[in-house]
Amino acid sequence: MPAPYSYDLRSKAIEAVKRGENKTEVSRFFKISRNTLNLWLIKERETGDYQASPAVGVGTQPKIQELERFREFVKEHNDKTQQQMAELWGNNVTQQNISYACRKLGITRKKLMVTKSEMKKKDDNSSRN
Repeated sequence: MPAPYSYDLRSKAIEAVKRGENKTEVSRFFKISRNTLNLWLIKERETGDYQASPAVGVGTQPKIQELERFREFVKEHNDKTQQQMAELWGNNVTQQNISYACRKLGITRKKLMVTKSEMKKKDDNSSRN
């Protein structure tokens, strides 16, 4: 979604029109459409300001909102798949919801595995000490 024009640009364009400059010339100078300039002027006339409207309803709420509780849940059930975790968590949570929450917490899907060579290195280092 594109960002709204800055308040500074809006104020400069509207002040130029109020000084008596031609709307078409102002819109060309500031590289905005004539319709946009007209909408700003209408908004100022109706509300007294030409501030951009705040974004409403952007995005959706995640199903898993208690992230610390979820972190403990993952530690407890780290041997389970995401699908199994979803069934255990309840509340109509899906595997995808589990995946999003894990990603938000920085938890990877792959299980940590220690290879035989790493085990041997650890054994060699412990025997030297």
